[in-house]
Amino acid sequence: MQNLVVQALTPDRWDDFETLFGPSGACYGCWCTHFRVATSQRKTMDAAAKKQLIQERISAGPPPGLLGYIDGQPIAWVQVGPRAELPQWNSPKTVSRPLDPADAEDSTVWAVSCFFINSKDRGRGYSHRMLSEAVNFARASGARLLEGCPIERTKQSKSVGLYVGSQRIFEAAGFSEVAKRKDGRPLMRLAL
Repeated sequence: MQNLVVQALTPDRWDDFETLFGPSGACYGCWCTHFRVATSQRKTMDAAAKKQLIQERISAGPPPGLLGYIDGQPIAWVQVGPRAELPQWNSPKTVSRPLDPADAEDSTVWAVSCFFINSKDRGRGYSHRMLSEAVNFARASGARLLEGCPIERTKQSKSVGLYVGSQRIFEAAGFSEVAKRKDGRPLMRLAL
């Protein structure tokens, strides 16, 4: 694995985020808004509206996640921040809903909700490093709990379904399963 440099996504790094996500906005034009916007609203938004929403969020600060670079080129992204910023992650209908409903508004309960790795760099272990840096970032930002809702396994190691991360990388980072509302999708937690 080449040396991965990880930086918080601040407004001055917007061009790098845009480069990584490409003209289509990664993952079918999502622009990492899937958990940030109610499904009914998201269905009415085109990729340009989603892009604008995430650009405005990045501009407003604080950083909503981290970018990973190899030789100055952005190759990886992880979204990490307070659960309160992710209404769809907290929805009572989702497998990622909090154990305690109050956690959805608690600014010290954070979530690692999305990963995106450049397609040519997938399967090289960068998700492990991005998750490790997300843990450090959450801890330094005052989080007391960090949660993820990864996928247990996929048919292919480079599957786009891994946008939530794999259970294996969360286990390796010390997360423990605290709930399983659907086979293959555990809610995992790390006390910071």
